[in-house]
Amino acid sequence: MSAPGTSTVAEALPPQRLDPRTILIRVLQGSPSVILGIPVFLAWSRGEGVPLVFLFTVMALLLTVTLLSSWLHWRSFTYQVLPDQIVIARGLIRRTRRSIPAQRIQDVSIKQGPLSRLIGLAEVRIETGGGAADEGKLDSVSLSEAYRLREVLRGIRTGVTTAGAGGRQGEAEDEAETLLFRIGLARLLYSGLFKFSLVWIVAIFGILQYLDQALGYDRDQWLEMVGVAERELQSRLNGRVLLSVAGLAIGLGLLAGVVRTVLQTYGFRLTHAGARFRYSRGLLTRTEVVVAKQQIQLGLVERGTVSGRLGWYALKVQTLGGSDHVSGRQELAPFARPAELAPIIALAGLPPFERSPLRPVSRWHTLGGLVGFFMVPTVILLVATTVFPLAALLLFAMPVPLAVALLRSRCHRYALAGTSVQVTRGVLKRRDWTVPYGNVQAVTVGRGPVQRLLGIATVRIDTAGGRGFNGPHVHDIDEAQAVAFVGDLIERVEALVSTMPSKVR
Repeated sequence: MSAPGTSTVAEALPPQRLDPRTILIRVLQGSPSVILGIPVFLAWSRGEGVPLVFLFTVMALLLTVTLLSSWLHWRSFTYQVLPDQIVIARGLIRRTRRSIPAQRIQDVSIKQGPLSRLIGLAEVRIETGGGAADEGKLDSVSLSEAYRLREVLRGIRTGVTTAGAGGRQGEAEDEAETLLFRIGLARLLYSGLFKFSLVWIVAIFGILQYLDQALGYDRDQWLEMVGVAERELQSRLNGRVLLSVAGLAIGLGLLAGVVRTVLQTYGFRLTHAGARFRYSRGLLTRTEVVVAKQQIQLGLVERGTVSGRLGWYALKVQTLGGSDHVSGRQELAPFARPAELAPIIALAGLPPFERSPLRPVSRWHTLGGLVGFFMVPTVILLVATTVFPLAALLLFAMPVPLAVALLRSRCHRYALAGTSVQVTRGVLKRRDWTVPYGNVQAVTVGRGPVQRLLGIATVRIDTAGGRGFNGPHVHDIDEAQAVAFVGDLIERVEALVSTMPSKVR
């Protein structure tokens, strides 16, 4: 998406409502649940004594309620951009008014779903790093208004007004952007092959469950049909059948991975201008995100199980604003060569990852892998075979998690480099974290019951805006080494902070 020439006047305007077409979007989004509920209702009632007129009356009533609630939501929602803040008011019975100071705004992203793209609307998400999923979301405004809001909020945050010539300035900024990375169709399809997914199995079971209600079959009938199919399969089971089933599963898994990758990553472009990156992606839902370089907290390079061995990496950064992902990370390069990542990492202000000073964690780290990756799944499979004998076939795959568990301690390493903490972890899927000392917010040493018994500890390194458990943490190192590591890290952080200007602290 490219910004059209729009006015970006930063003066205080009266409170504004969302685009009226938001009502249509909300009604269309709620209609499928109403329509798809009719077959379920018919199955539940077996179609006995339910006049067709009654069904259409109920459907019309539900659609009317949806329309009314959508109108009330639109009528009660307003936003106002002031010279130093944006104010969002909502609610009909319980009225709330949220003020977001301009200096707290970390990111402004624009997102377009399939329906929004069709009628020219967009969602504007204002992120402050507070962690709330909807801390500042405008859904939906016109596409021109979305770009205007982004330029205005960027202007009042930096103290630069863009009155009058704001549209031309926005166009000049777009023209000054340098293309750093893009994914063409051929690379996109190739990358999808490494996103093997068995989500189609879940979809099949979901369809069967729906048919269970829609066609009137009860649970006992389905179990009887499954039992008959299992007996027939066992009587005809041979190597050719197993290979055919495995081939079909692999083929559908590859297809599902390609489709999901195309939907999420189609048209990926990463550009750079001054103090920011901008990336856009998506086929049906189009997303455009601006990442301010000064808000980047850490860098993460991921290498997949197969793609990583073939030299394909992914670069992610943790920002204050976060993202839709549960980890709060932004993906600047989903599928790239190391040579393509190097200039992006340098422009992001992240030091390169150094492997020479890395040291391994305790060998006790292997114990947790043996229990969690091998012993527990093996017991579960053995119990499952008493109900489904075919589950025993999965036992032949258990040497893989066993090997992963045995290699965990060798692949998990950490170090204090010149200007950053560096942590690597993972056997099949490798992750390399780089955390500049100035971005370390807190360091926590934790010891569980088993860790206290073994004399080991986990060092948790937190940064602003980070979420989830998959962070740059060092697991299972000797307690003495943990204390020394934390002490050295704190000294380096304090030494760096003491040299920073007071405005930067």
